[in-house]
Amino acid sequence: MSIEYVLLIGSVLILVSIALAKVSDNLGVPTLLLFLGIGMLAGSEGPGGIYFDDARLAQSVGIVALVFILFAGGLDTKWSEVKPVFWQATSLATLGVFVTALAVGLFVSAALSTSLLNGLLLGAVVSSTDAAAVFSVLRSKNVSLRGKLKPLLELESGSNDPMAVFLTIGLIQLLTIPQTTFGSVVLLFVVQMTVGAVLGLGFGRALVFLINRLRLSYEGIYSVFVLAFAALIYGATASIGGSGFLAVYIAGLVAGNDDFVQKRSLLRFFDGLAWLSQIAMFLTLGLLVFPSHIAPVIGIGLLTSVFLMFVARPLSVFLSLTFAKLSWKEKTFVSWVGLRGAVPIILATFPLLAGLPDAELIFNVVFFIVLTSALLQGWSIPVIARLLRLDAPFEQKRRYPIEFAPLEGVDTELIDLIIPYSSALAGKSIIELDLPQDSLIVLISRNENFIVPSGGTVLQESDTVLVLVNKSNLPAVRAIFEKQREPDEQ
Repeated sequence: MSIEYVLLIGSVLILVSIALAKVSDNLGVPTLLLFLGIGMLAGSEGPGGIYFDDARLAQSVGIVALVFILFAGGLDTKWSEVKPVFWQATSLATLGVFVTALAVGLFVSAALSTSLLNGLLLGAVVSSTDAAAVFSVLRSKNVSLRGKLKPLLELESGSNDPMAVFLTIGLIQLLTIPQTTFGSVVLLFVVQMTVGAVLGLGFGRALVFLINRLRLSYEGIYSVFVLAFAALIYGATASIGGSGFLAVYIAGLVAGNDDFVQKRSLLRFFDGLAWLSQIAMFLTLGLLVFPSHIAPVIGIGLLTSVFLMFVARPLSVFLSLTFAKLSWKEKTFVSWVGLRGAVPIILATFPLLAGLPDAELIFNVVFFIVLTSALLQGWSIPVIARLLRLDAPFEQKRRYPIEFAPLEGVDTELIDLIIPYSSALAGKSIIELDLPQDSLIVLISRNENFIVPSGGTVLQESDTVLVLVNKSNLPAVRAIFEKQREPDEQ
């Protein structure tokens, strides 16, 4: 196939996927289902007629896409929000994944009358979740979540893939290398997670250090540098036996919660790259599937999917969160939103490449489970959130017509502060605030309008104020804006 044809077909598929994404939003169906469907329609058994049967290439595309998706997810994760749920999310990402794999493995081995190791392998492949699909559904329905549910699901989804990868690779070793012992598999887990975590922390700090001191001549090169650095993190970590996925996510998390040059533009770049990676990954995996091979596994696939949704996932959540200070409603909701995404399909290519006897059966069952999970759970998430009274109004991120990019040696930050009701600042002019030196109010957002202020501009309740402030004066500025009106003034 010529490169011109590849570029033509690839661009058309991506553009069609983006155009139809709005339809998916309106229906409340995860976008992954739409992208997979377009890939299947473009495949050899669909109207597109594109023959694609290269599991190794599909796996490579998936791994590269996951590297950038996880790195972008880490960059966009606020540590201050996920810190309170760190141990709960870690328990879900480790113990929860293990319990899910074990429960599904026992069920599949009994239902298919296959070996326990084969059943556990299928369980390991489908053990990780995709919270991005959950949030895309909630966002399309303008629904948010109360309490700590959003950061809990966000951190779990970003950190549970390494455990699923480890279980899959470990079980393939047990199946293909008879002399492999469980002790060596446990040692492999400790080494992978430890090396991945340590290198992730180190690479994350190194990235911030380097990017703040490079002083590149062109802004666009910063995106190229960080892109290459993310690939370096995965490659270097995986090459010495660590979990590259864990290292990439932690490095992104460390860097994203620090200040560095061109941060805003880099966050936008990686957000777009993450979407491109998701589309390319789902389209490729959709092309890899032959719908005629899915039909024979509908029975066992449906049984396994129902068991996963109603037994394995709830069991893993309630066991993992036994000591967590969460209500039974919150645990029930976490149980229900365990959508399966692209990672299980990518992991299902590992048995194919290893040449295992039941590899094709595992791949087709896993693909069917992902489809049913998206169809049955995806549309119902907002409904379940409302029934459990865990929903909250969706807050769109406020956008401003100005931006501030921190530079090396400039210890200044642009922050937004709200004038609350009963604030002592309401009714006062800016000049009366007595702000510290090196502090300047540059913009006021009021009733969806923007006001460029002067010293005589009077503040009102519910105003959002953008303040350019020296970091050393930040506590003093916050204290001024937190002043409440005296009782006799109310």
